[in-house]
Amino acid sequence: MEKIKMEFRESIAVLTLNNGTINAISPDLVAQCSNALEEARNEAQGLVLCGNRKFFSIGLDLPILLKFNRSEMTDFWHEFNRLVFELFILPLPTVCCMAGHAVAGGNIMALTCDFRFAVNDENKKIGMNEIKLGVPVPYLADMIFRQVIGDRAASHMMYSGMFISMPKAHAIGLIDELYAVDLLEQRSMEKAAELASSQNRAYAEIKANRIEEIKNRYEKNRTQKFELFLDYWFSKPAQQYLRDASKKFTKPKKE
Repeated sequence: MEKIKMEFRESIAVLTLNNGTINAISPDLVAQCSNALEEARNEAQGLVLCGNRKFFSIGLDLPILLKFNRSEMTDFWHEFNRLVFELFILPLPTVCCMAGHAVAGGNIMALTCDFRFAVNDENKKIGMNEIKLGVPVPYLADMIFRQVIGDRAASHMMYSGMFISMPKAHAIGLIDELYAVDLLEQRSMEKAAELASSQNRAYAEIKANRIEEIKNRYEKNRTQKFELFLDYWFSKPAQQYLRDASKKFTKPKKE
């Protein structure tokens, strides 16, 4: 099954997560998304990243990943972080279009984009609950989160592991614009096309300046941070929290 759908609408690549209702981030999804991203880098002038109307993404596919030994999880963790990093440094305008929940790894993927547009719906949530699962927020996501909404707001959300509504996320700058669900994808496309019509080399340089400090810190420290994350992941407390959380994947809560 294709975990990613990609189409080109003129110069804009629309990349849609397509892994069932909850769009869990599995090894197959990561691999297919990485391939699609490379194609977009070569062929497109902008990118829109989408999910579905219930979930942009619930995050990492815990039922699959909890079966992995440390070597297997290390391979996945490197590939997932490579995807997140490549999305973050992509020298094209990027817009994340969230009609559904974007939590944990879903929030992380949304953070990689230059702009985040979401549905104007109090019932749709965004946030990172890693602390409740006994693991730290991944290093790159932590840095991007603090850059986007500021250190205090990001720290509060990460320390509490809280999910907030899309309108509340808009109020603190995590979401750039809110729209009714029927307009959301159109507005996301229009934003990507507007930015793509500008001088792309100039846009890429301005973006490079914005991400430079985070990029350099990440490249310097990622190996050590990867191992620390995996130490937490395979600790007894985290494994139990993760197994409890994985039970929610088979029966997502009704809207």
